[in-house]
Amino acid sequence: QVQLVESGGGLVQPGGSLRLSCAASGKIFSINDMAWYRQAPGKQRGEVARITFGGSTNYRESVKGRFTISRDNTKNTVYLQMNSLKPKDTAVYYCSANIVNNGSYFPQDFWGQGTQVTVSA
Repeated sequence: QVQLVESGGGLVQPGGSLRLSCAASGKIFSINDMAWYRQAPGKQRGEVARITFGGSTNYRESVKGRFTISRDNTKNTVYLQMNSLKPKDTAVYYCSANIVNNGSYFPQDFWGQGTQVTVSA
């Protein structure tokens, strides 16, 4: 099977920075898009940033200029560098990857377990 394991969350003061990582492992043939989502209490999960295999990126408007998504295809890992953090960025952050398993013809979406990011003074 495939697993996505996130790390790097925590508590940070407003204006601070955090770097999230998400490593995919298992019987992986190829990985297409990788993305970060977040879900704040009482709100729906929403996409924060997305990156294609070739490195093209897309961001939600509220994080443009502050967050940077990147990936290392040799390590099957996606990163989210978060700078100038604000209290409204507080949420559980999830990574997602569109993966073709070994022995499968079709890609599937896999999710990590989530990591808490809290921005507070």
